[in-house]
Amino acid sequence: MPIAEKIAGHISGSSWIRKMFEEGERLRKEFGDDNVYDFTLGNPDAEPPETFRSELRRLAESRLPGMHRYMSNAGYMETRAAVAAKITRSSGVKAGPEHVIMTCGAGGALNVALKTILDPGDEVIILAPFFVEYKFYIDNHGGTPVVVMTDMESFQLDMEAIEKAITSKTRGILICSPNNPTGVIYPEESLMQLNELIKKTGRKNGRMVYLISDEPYSGILYDGKHLPSVFSLVENSVIATSHSKDLALPGERIGYLAANPRMGSVMQFIEGAIFSNRVLGFVNAPALMQRLVAKLQDESVNIAEYQKKRDMLVNELTSIGFSMVKPDGAFYLFPKSPIQDDIRFVEEAQKEHILLVPGRGFGAPGFFRIAYCTGIDLIERSLPAWHRLASRFF
Repeated sequence: MPIAEKIAGHISGSSWIRKMFEEGERLRKEFGDDNVYDFTLGNPDAEPPETFRSELRRLAESRLPGMHRYMSNAGYMETRAAVAAKITRSSGVKAGPEHVIMTCGAGGALNVALKTILDPGDEVIILAPFFVEYKFYIDNHGGTPVVVMTDMESFQLDMEAIEKAITSKTRGILICSPNNPTGVIYPEESLMQLNELIKKTGRKNGRMVYLISDEPYSGILYDGKHLPSVFSLVENSVIATSHSKDLALPGERIGYLAANPRMGSVMQFIEGAIFSNRVLGFVNAPALMQRLVAKLQDESVNIAEYQKKRDMLVNELTSIGFSMVKPDGAFYLFPKSPIQDDIRFVEEAQKEHILLVPGRGFGAPGFFRIAYCTGIDLIERSLPAWHRLASRFF
């Protein structure tokens, strides 16, 4: 075999989104772009805010010496200070630039955090439904993912199940709120319970346990909802996030890792994370994007447009029989499949040129994901196809 057996196995087991993408390419060639309704990828259709464009033009014309050279592996001090100020405002916890590391997106931040804390065989609890790459990120650094189901009616945390899953090898609990793929927000009460559980586990096992909060959708909230701050509620917490969604910059790979200033041995964690950022090959986050986002910490894409798309799909799909939790954030729906075999349902949807991802790809068979970060015209064109699909099952 020309590649590692482990990687070959991973490719085979994680190919749902890739398979749907390839099927979409085939359908588009056969039927044309306007007759294919692709809801597979979380690739924002929104454009960055105008402030991004003006700041990009200003930087492009700048003659600041050395602006494209290496910097500290943690990133530019002024960018880290801007991020820390935003964290302080949103959490009420005073953070400084020394608590922030600029990274190559949230994926980079998660890998840096996991490499920093994991010894071989350490366990990280992940909560299903979960982002498809979590298992591989944990495996990258010798860890073992431990899947715990959420309440599959509400997708909220099942604290009893989490506590039962904790062992002497537990090193972290990885959450995503607002969640990909469900869009739910975990409330303050759940985070407070996690804090107590983490402290209890640390005392019992004599080693630190971390809450790793993956927050790339923290800026996409609906109906006036508030995202509880993990820094204010969980002492042993780190945040991994990016500007891929709030500024619509997924291709620029700019994000950050932040450690809670209240965490014990916080600067030792930061020292380890800076080292990990370097030796993983990231070296540093992109210089131009670091300078650019420093002044855009309070900017965002138009959230109202995403909410309009959410409401259109939720209202239409529930009216024809589909059941789902209405998301409070992000840009995904995670409806129940009308049949238990979510793969067969997704295959039936393809017959109507609707491209979806089966829930088992997110650790939750019996559901399917819709990414509505697409053009509203595509959503409107897809509605007759949804009706035809629903008529087969309801």
